[in-house]
Order: sequence, then structure tokens, then C-alpha cells
Amino acid sequence: MTTKDRSLRALGLDDVPAKQPLTYPGRPTTEPSLLTGSELLHLGVRPLRLGEWYVEEREESQRLDEALAGLGQVGTGRRHPVIAVGSNASPGQVAHKLTRLGIPATVPMVPVRVRGIGVGCSGHISPAGYVAGTPYVDPAAETTLVVTWLDSTQLKAVDDTEFPDYRRAILPGDAFGMTMPSGERLGAAYIYFSAHGVLADPATGEPRPGGGDQSALLAALLADSAALRELLGPDPATWVRRAGAERSLREQGTLLFGKEGWVLPQTDFLPYADESDELRLYDDLPPLDDSLPYRG
Repeated sequence: MTTKDRSLRALGLDDVPAKQPLTYPGRPTTEPSLLTGSELLHLGVRPLRLGEWYVEEREESQRLDEALAGLGQVGTGRRHPVIAVGSNASPGQVAHKLTRLGIPATVPMVPVRVRGIGVGCSGHISPAGYVAGTPYVDPAAETTLVVTWLDSTQLKAVDDTEFPDYRRAILPGDAFGMTMPSGERLGAAYIYFSAHGVLADPATGEPRPGGGDQSALLAALLADSAALRELLGPDPATWVRRAGAERSLREQGTLLFGKEGWVLPQTDFLPYADESDELRLYDDLPPLDDSLPYRG
């Protein structure tokens, strides 16, 4: 029998940045897990494919693919690995995105070591009012990022929350090493990258680091721009309240990022961009971990 409360609330992973913008990007899972609605079950890693790992915290351990089948969900071989660089690594945000649409929030979520990807800040203000994260290509970077395994319905739902501000790319494993906790390497995975470019640090001209405290980020942006202070200031709480309530303010703020000279274009992902009908065709889209298998 399980003795530990694995609810998102008990684990401190129930933040929903879409509802509480200053909590962005939310708290990511730090261990291989299976999200099942309001619970996050631990996955026992084995030196085998993901579907052979064990779901723990149950009355009796089951292989992941068996557990998914028991929940009426497709197995890992029919799912799409998607690298998260922002709130899609947060179980609370993922559960919110799916359950509000009536889609089962049953998603394997695994921290994976990814080579060649840095995490920055998108050059736009999101509908919730925060400045979201975006990946950028950095050959020297090696970062642990959460990979979610989505079925086709879940993938479409997440796409709809990202488009048109983000585009989806297919990262090949030979160009971007992706190492699972088991030591296996992914042959490929999807990633969303901003259509608005990456915010630069005014002092260095390099991408401004993303994924940190949203209040600190917004405070820094306000400090660096009198025009932003006038539009959305004087503080982060005012920023997200005003920007989240009025589209025109978000659009003006996004334009100001460009006028301040802060936006670096996103071109490195274009050779990998997935052009499957603006991210909306799925019937003929094979799961990546079948079409491009794991590599040892």
C-alpha cells in the first residue's frame, strides 16, 4: 500500500502560472514521474525503454505501459516526447491545460539531460501577463529539462496553447544529445520556440537567462525601461494585472521590447521547424520514439 500522499498539493507542485502569473514557470517535477490528474506517481528507472519502467506508489508496482493501459490511455510507444523549457515542465500547469478541456491529464514526465539548448526569455508578453521562457541554441549548454510524453490529443491541446506565439521544432538526437536517467538517448524530441525572438540582456547583448523568478525578471525589465514603467509599472504585480487584463497593453509592451533593442531573432531552430499545417495535423504524425528510436 502507498503511505505517501502523492497529490500535487501535498508535493507542492500545484501552482498554475496561468492563474497566478508571478509563479511562472511553476515548479517542475524533479524526478521521473507519471502525472495522473491531481497526483504525481514516482517512476522507477530501469535500463530499458520508458514503457518498461515501473510506476511506484501503488498497491503493487506496474510497468508504465501496463499502468497506462489500465487507465485507458495509450502506451509510451504511441506518444510524442516534448521538451519543456517553461511552465510545461510544471505538473500543475500541465494538469490545468488538459483537464480544463476535458482531456485526461495522464502524462509521463521525465527530467532529461539535453545538450545544446539554453533557456531564455521570449520577446513577447503572454496572455496571462508574464514573460515566458523560450529555448535558444547554445552549443556549449547542457541542461536538465523535463520531457513530457503526450498522446496526439494532448499534443494538439498543448499546441493550441502555444500557437501562434510559439512554433514547434523536431530536434534530432545526433545534433542535440538527449540522455534519459536510464542512460538511453532519445533519437528525437519536439520543442516549442518563440516566434517573437529571445530577449537580450542590455548589458551583454547575450540572451537574458530565463526560467527563474518571474517577479525578479519583470522588476529588472521595468528598471531598464522608462517606457515600460509608464505602460505597465510601477511593479511586477501591477504589470501582470494590467497586461493579463488587456491585450492592447500586452501588444504595446511586446513592441517596446523591440524598440528598446532587446530582441534577438530566433533563426537557429528554423531548419528543424515542424511545418505540419501550422501544428494542427496529427493523424499522419508518427510518435517520435517509434520513428526515431532510442540510441544507446
